[in-house]
Amino acid sequence: MDLVRELIIKIETLKQDKKFKEALKMLKDASLKYSDDYRIYEEIADIYLYEWNLIQATKAVNFALSLNKESATWNYLKWFILLSNDKPDESIKYLIKSNKLMWNNAEVLRNLGWAYTMIWEQERWITVLKRALNISPWDELITEDLAMALIWNWNIKDWNQLLEKIWKNYKK
Repeated sequence: MDLVRELIIKIETLKQDKKFKEALKMLKDASLKYSDDYRIYEEIADIYLYEWNLIQATKAVNFALSLNKESATWNYLKWFILLSNDKPDESIKYLIKSNKLMWNNAEVLRNLGWAYTMIWEQERWITVLKRALNISPWDELITEDLAMALIWNWNIKDWNQLLEKIWKNYKK
């Protein structure tokens, strides 16, 4: 039985209910008992990111890294922190690694697409977003990002096709 996994499920519920202080207290208490489990620190970092406390989030994420360099979540959070600190060139390698570790995750791919646009790689942006949309065809955020990418790249034909799809879904 994975007690940390059960705790994280409770933490996720608390986060959904916006009970961040309670969740953070539970995690800090758990970190005393499970000090070598990187998942605890990833959850702590996630809460700090929600509170926009980048300093504490960075500390928690870096400690999680010292415990497990192959965590897809850690790499995803590290990307977000670096991007939030206006370091897109440095951040993208963590998102690429997260994508390799969490293959075919539409949300990771959507953000990878966004990261490519931050470093002015429009073609990669479009390619990655198309892949994300194939995985999650009804995801509105991916659809909107792809529409933006296509119009920025002056790909009017594909943009019109995407708008038709959006319109058909809207009328349903």
